[in-house]
Amino acid sequence: MINTVSKKSSQGSPYAALPPLVGWAFFPLGFFARLPLAMLTIGSMTLLIDSTGSYATGGMAAAMVGLGSAVGGPTIGYLTDRLGQRRVLVPVAILQAIFITALLWFGGAGVMAPVSVVVLLAVLAGATGPQVGPLARVRWMALTRKRESGGRELSAALSYESMVDELGFVLGPAAVGLFAALVAPWLPLAIAAVLTVVLVPLFAMHRTEAAVIPAVKNAVKVKLTTLQIVGISFAVTGMIGMGTFFGSSAAGTMAFAGSLGNANIGGLLYAAVGFTSSIAALSVAFWPSGWPQVSRWLAAGIFMVPAALALQLPGELLPMIAVLLLVGIPVGPILVTIFTIGGETAPPARLSTVMTLLSSGIVVGTAIGNSLAGLLADSHGYAGAYAVSAGAAGLILAAGIAMAVMRMRERRIMLSGNGPRL
Repeated sequence: MINTVSKKSSQGSPYAALPPLVGWAFFPLGFFARLPLAMLTIGSMTLLIDSTGSYATGGMAAAMVGLGSAVGGPTIGYLTDRLGQRRVLVPVAILQAIFITALLWFGGAGVMAPVSVVVLLAVLAGATGPQVGPLARVRWMALTRKRESGGRELSAALSYESMVDELGFVLGPAAVGLFAALVAPWLPLAIAAVLTVVLVPLFAMHRTEAAVIPAVKNAVKVKLTTLQIVGISFAVTGMIGMGTFFGSSAAGTMAFAGSLGNANIGGLLYAAVGFTSSIAALSVAFWPSGWPQVSRWLAAGIFMVPAALALQLPGELLPMIAVLLLVGIPVGPILVTIFTIGGETAPPARLSTVMTLLSSGIVVGTAIGNSLAGLLADSHGYAGAYAVSAGAAGLILAAGIAMAVMRMRERRIMLSGNGPRL
């Protein structure tokens, strides 16, 4: 019966095989459990700007959330590799809910604390982010690894996860703006705390968690090879480039909307990137299975560089929407591809660590993109901010070229019989 189901799923849409693997409840649970991360950065910025009247303080709080996430994410990934997702995610969710609640109270909803205390709480709130997206990808990899049609199913699962990430990072800030405007600036953080303390433990205890065997049970000592370390470094570099693109293109789009006299539509305009990126990410599951992952990265990167450069050209609304839709096309496939390569490169006992490293690369890059593009937008307008986006696309392509060169070297080593496979 299992073989029959596997054969049927391999012949039809790869997405049809996903619900039987995890159950339908996994999809809404995995989506809403990751929303707090998308709400926390913009939510802390909104609260602090309202309570202090300082854009600098709000921006600092948001940056500290990102910094905490960049450090805490891989740490949480390492701990889940060692101890298991359930044993780590439940206490982490409780801690983050406490820190978010403290941040919203001492950040303006209650007794206003000194800026140094608020900054510390922002760092701690970011550092205890449960990393639901990367850990969901780890579960998919564990569930599909030994199945006959696992390659197509994993491609579909990672495509779906990238689409959900894009959707979350569009809906999260939109929800923050809506709740803050209609009720109060502290409400988005309160909702984020409730979602974290309720949904993350449910995600931690979902039956799919059992598919990931922690290193304590494996009793296997893991040592990364030089090629693995280099490969992971190139993948993380690619994700830093992607995060830099996200941060700078968002800042550039806000500056463009401001140049038209209505900065409030910047977030809506930027959703165009997420729209085409999500659709393109979902399409990856139908790409030829024989097309190597590195070649996909190079193809999407080559497409992305001129598309990012084209952001400099429009001066009116409709042409800019068209270019934003265009530049979003390679984004989703690059995300899917780099996560796939990361999964191929990482040893199974360090998979969570590598997945969270990749996600943290996006967080670090977003902070870089926001800061650089913000400075250039002040001095050179939206064209200056979009110049950072073009540079980020170039970095993504360069990291892909480096990965391709390394893979060719690996094949030569394999053919000569002088080393292990990456």
